[in-house]
Amino acid sequence: MSLWIWLLIACALAYAWKLVGYFVPAKLLEDPRASRIAGTMTIGLLASLTVVNAVASGQMLAADARLGALAAAAVALAFRAPFLVVVIAGAGAAALLRFLGWN
Repeated sequence: MSLWIWLLIACALAYAWKLVGYFVPAKLLEDPRASRIAGTMTIGLLASLTVVNAVASGQMLAADARLGALAAAAVALAFRAPFLVVVIAGAGAAALLRFLGWN
């Protein structure tokens, strides 16, 4: 099968999964546990995506300026900086590390 067939199958499955969400009873969605679980899953997925993008290059691990950017952003978050400051701190750290030769 070609890549396009797999892509179309994935699109159809994603759309079907979205349609299934309309059949979930409202009583289940109003439960506070469901809200907490959904929020926790979102945070976990976002954190794992961030880590994978920071340390992976293709199928290999990479230690480059992205790790420094992630560390700088984590420090800014620890100091409860606004989101824009966190992004600028990470970008600035990556730029500085790349300028210093840590690619």
